[in-house]
Amino acid sequence: MPAAINPEKNPSVLVVDDDPESRERLRSAFAEAGYRSLSADTSASALRMLRDDLCDLAVLNFDLENGGGVALCKLLRTQPTTGKMPIIALAADDNEGQRIEALAAGADESLSHAAPAAEVVSRANAHLRAAQREWALIGSNRELGFLADLGRGLLKALEPEQLVRRVAGATYEGTGAAMCAAFVKLNDAREAGCVFDREGTAEDTLLLEVVRLRRWLEPSAVSSLLTDKSTFFISDEKHEVEYAAPLKFGGRAKGALIVAFDKREDCDETERRLIDAAAQQAALAAHISTLYQSARDASTSLAAEVERRTAEVEAQRRFIEAIIDSLPLSLYAINRDYRVVAWNRNRELGELGIPRGSALGRNIFSVLTRQRRDLLQSEFARVFETGQIERLEHETTTATGEVKHWLISKIPMWIDPNGPVSHVITVGEDSTARVEANRAVARAEKIAAIGRLAAGVVHEINNPLATIAACAEALESRVNDGEFKGSAVDDLREYLGLIRSEAFRCKTITNGLLDFSRTRPAAHTPLSLGDIISSAIRLLAHQQRANNINFQIETASDLPLVSGDEGQLQQAIIALGTNAIDAMPVGGQLRIVTRMNGDKLSVEVSDNGAGIPDENVAKIFEPFFTTKEVGKGTGLGLAVCYGILTEHGGTLDVQSTVGVGTTFTISLPAIIPDGEQD
Repeated sequence: MPAAINPEKNPSVLVVDDDPESRERLRSAFAEAGYRSLSADTSASALRMLRDDLCDLAVLNFDLENGGGVALCKLLRTQPTTGKMPIIALAADDNEGQRIEALAAGADESLSHAAPAAEVVSRANAHLRAAQREWALIGSNRELGFLADLGRGLLKALEPEQLVRRVAGATYEGTGAAMCAAFVKLNDAREAGCVFDREGTAEDTLLLEVVRLRRWLEPSAVSSLLTDKSTFFISDEKHEVEYAAPLKFGGRAKGALIVAFDKREDCDETERRLIDAAAQQAALAAHISTLYQSARDASTSLAAEVERRTAEVEAQRRFIEAIIDSLPLSLYAINRDYRVVAWNRNRELGELGIPRGSALGRNIFSVLTRQRRDLLQSEFARVFETGQIERLEHETTTATGEVKHWLISKIPMWIDPNGPVSHVITVGEDSTARVEANRAVARAEKIAAIGRLAAGVVHEINNPLATIAACAEALESRVNDGEFKGSAVDDLREYLGLIRSEAFRCKTITNGLLDFSRTRPAAHTPLSLGDIISSAIRLLAHQQRANNINFQIETASDLPLVSGDEGQLQQAIIALGTNAIDAMPVGGQLRIVTRMNGDKLSVEVSDNGAGIPDENVAKIFEPFFTTKEVGKGTGLGLAVCYGILTEHGGTLDVQSTVGVGTTFTISLPAIIPDGEQD
């Protein structure tokens, strides 16, 4: 019992302060108030003094050097002999945070370091009087003191291992027993036990007859005084009696508290009542521990389920993103605020691509700056308003002059099926290949139709022309034989010559139409494309309008042969060269490059002339389309060229930039010997 509780002794106080003047001031004030006053300048010296002379009260400077005040305050609270000793901490005058820290460290009160000594003594007297009342109450009822200590100890005992250790330890000390054990069973999978042996050391269940104890708890166990050693629950040969009290809550035994005494008279009615009271508190604590464990298990299960569901959602999200990113389409989505909320990988690629990080979260109009805002906004507004899919064709031109065609679909999306459109998904599909294929089909169909018309016209014209030519030749022969006489014979001969020459000229024209309609069979033989190009250049170079043209020919010597009709292929090269010369009226450079491209032989015919406007590129292969002046072009040259190359299993492509020039690319299958094929 502290001296302050004993009226026959004066209370003692320990003043701890590294300021000599302040320490002496407080020590003197407590001495004048009737205290036995001790003082120390460091936390270490204070602890040494308390080991030799336990005090009733401690007054310490919380701002000791190197955090000594904090450490001393916490250490005094953890020691059994000083755990209940009142502590007054003196904090810095203007440091409210330090006062709060002092209370958190275990001080009963925190005063200003500059507080008058009389005030500090007065507060110390108040704390000592409160301690006196508490000890007087505890001293009058030992059971209340024991249960109060046990209750405080069990407040934080939520784990079953903590619970049995504190119950067994407190009962061991409170009853002065030889040995003490506590056992709890929360469920079939969770139980815990602790035994305090004769040396006061906490052991696990090795000294406890657990199987026997479980059987005793299974029926309706009641508190029992055991004197038959064969029924003892604690393995020990020295003790003579055990008192076992079940930990019951709600009519169900959750465990037991077993206390062993060496003598029968040590386990009197008072001790048994004390043990029963401890068992009741332990039963309540065991029930709380059960609830805590159930809640924690449920929380753990819930956390695991949440984590599992979160992982599933994340995996599903990544899977959906992978699907969207794998689509051969450009895709993005906006909300009603026109903010970008999705942007797939294909929308990042290409010359018109924009990185996802530069688009997400931004206003769509600040992202797609190349498009007219008013048109784009009206398209989105219609989808938000009507909920109908909008589809439109869009055409762009790359920096190299290549024309790309896009099919743009704006698709409404609803998060709430009963609400307005929440998002618009825009899907862009590169339809260049489809558009060009459709145009090629249409062009081929048009050429075929015109070819069939030309073939029919030629057939109908050739017959009368043949008759006219035959009659003219017959009459001319008769004139030559002298069957006609007189001055009119010369005129007749002249007229017949004109009829024959004009008939054959008409036949030449119809043969040209037949070339266009391709009804005449072509003789395909292995040919050197280099020789054909050289021959065509010689013919082009002799044209008067080619005087200011610089011809640049690049043809490798080891190129393979191609299969085709020499006349038709030469006609195609001449047609492309003629167009190139016409595009450079003031002179320029005509460049023809021949190279291998995989298993194809390609010929590039390039000029640095005026170029072809974008709106005309798609029309140049159509029959009778021409941009030349009336009388200077028929519009059949490129159409015939396209037809010749198609018949030879090849292709004809064009790339043109206005003001830069035009490049036509012929691609023909090469003849590769079997030994050279992969």
